[in-house]
Amino acid sequence: MRRAALAAGALLALAGCTSDAPDAPTSSPETASATADLTPCPEASGAGRAADGAPDLALDCLGGGTLDLARAPGVPTLVNLWASWCAPCREELPLLQQLSETAGDQVRVLGVDSQDGRSQGVSFATDAGLTFPLAFDGDGELAAELGLRGLPHTLFLAADGSVVHVESGGISSEEELRGLVVEHLGVQL
Repeated sequence: MRRAALAAGALLALAGCTSDAPDAPTSSPETASATADLTPCPEASGAGRAADGAPDLALDCLGGGTLDLARAPGVPTLVNLWASWCAPCREELPLLQQLSETAGDQVRVLGVDSQDGRSQGVSFATDAGLTFPLAFDGDGELAAELGLRGLPHTLFLAADGSVVHVESGGISSEEELRGLVVEHLGVQL
């Protein structure tokens, strides 16, 4: 009995976060005010359609604009899927914020608030001081298209938009994140 309980606990830890998060209102006066403080998504690059990229999915951004995942970003890019209710996500988002600040134009960092309520995502992003662009995917369409379960996940996209790696589970240190960037995107920071 004890062995079964330990095995079940291990499986839950490996699965990361999952959600049966209830639907939340899409906006409120507080959300609208906080949204104005968030960074809009970047304009689509002139690089055209991605060769072997993320699914053909366009997502509204919490700070305005649209993130078109099928467009080549033109620069190596990390796309992190997170949610306000996900503890490992909350731990790794400050690392992504640090990377976005230090990487400059070498690597673009984008977030996708997935399987969450818009107001919860906006509130968390504002409180956490996230300044990189954040898209909203309340139904988790991107994760479903990629066959991903739980959160967090980080997609590593080459400049041509091809998905070169998907890191499942939380990234625990700045060194680990920088190592993944070097290994999968070839960018030394």
